[in-house]
Amino acid sequence: MPVILAIESSCDETSAAVYADGKMLSNIIANQTIHEAYGGVVPELASRVHQQNIIPAVQQAISNAKVSKNDIDAVAFTRGPGLLGSLLVGVSFAKAFALAQNLPLIEVNHMQAHILAHFIDEPKPTFPFLCLTVSGGHTQIVLVKDYFDMEVIGHTQDDAAGEAMDKTSKILGLPYPGGPLIDKYARQGNPNAYQFPEPQIPGYNFSFSGLKTAILYFIQKNEAATPGFVQNNMADICASVEKRIVTILLNKLTKAALDYGIKDVALAGGVSANTGLRQGLQELGNKYNWNTFVPKMEYCTDNAAMIAIAGYYKFLQKDFTDQHVAPLARMPF
Repeated sequence: MPVILAIESSCDETSAAVYADGKMLSNIIANQTIHEAYGGVVPELASRVHQQNIIPAVQQAISNAKVSKNDIDAVAFTRGPGLLGSLLVGVSFAKAFALAQNLPLIEVNHMQAHILAHFIDEPKPTFPFLCLTVSGGHTQIVLVKDYFDMEVIGHTQDDAAGEAMDKTSKILGLPYPGGPLIDKYARQGNPNAYQFPEPQIPGYNFSFSGLKTAILYFIQKNEAATPGFVQNNMADICASVEKRIVTILLNKLTKAALDYGIKDVALAGGVSANTGLRQGLQELGNKYNWNTFVPKMEYCTDNAAMIAIAGYYKFLQKDFTDQHVAPLARMPF
């Protein structure tokens, strides 16, 4: 089996992984704490920190995998979508490493890789399956017919679910990143304490901009009427917001699964780490007799392991790119 070195740098995580012999031998993720002071990712700072982190991350991945650079058969990397400056660091390093070692290059679509993370470990879904892919930048329902035969049948028409959580956390005065904190507070709160609207969007598409506005007005109104309202009711607010976002996502996923008659249903992307969403999918699986799949936590957020598994399947197809490849901020399936 080939030894694949993979590199991921689409946003603010610098990650490197090595896959060989049907196993993920290493998966190193270097997070960037510099953005906490700004309440969100600053693209210019992200690209600079990637430059600092990428060589140590790759060295550690190779070392942890107990291989040498001469054992590597191909270099897989995220071409897009993502922040252009961040992508440029990873793409440039991958091209330089491959050129120096005379290795083939494999470009990977970041969103496809999130879905293919389900093939790193057992159990694995059976084709065709549906995957709800949810992150800070994307919300999609994807019909997965084969490893690289995927059709987006539903998508957000404005904001992503992860962005709605991040903006809510900012409105509530929580530090960045806010998604995990909303999850934490929601576990302690009453999800039925407050009611937020569910957008009536036809088909399998989503919309979260109206929900964000409703949450903002709710907070402003109640905080003006009762100073300290947010601080005193943080857990209930987070639980109620999380419940609404999760029901929006799972209602559309349920409609798609029933319409298509598909029994294998999966989650992917950073928001798939959310406890409420994971539990909600499991409950639906029990109700409809679905086979449900959620990656391990380390494979939910941006990581190079998912790039490695996508690169492995592309290697088998001899689907290589050349040294002229450039990063793409927008990269459709």
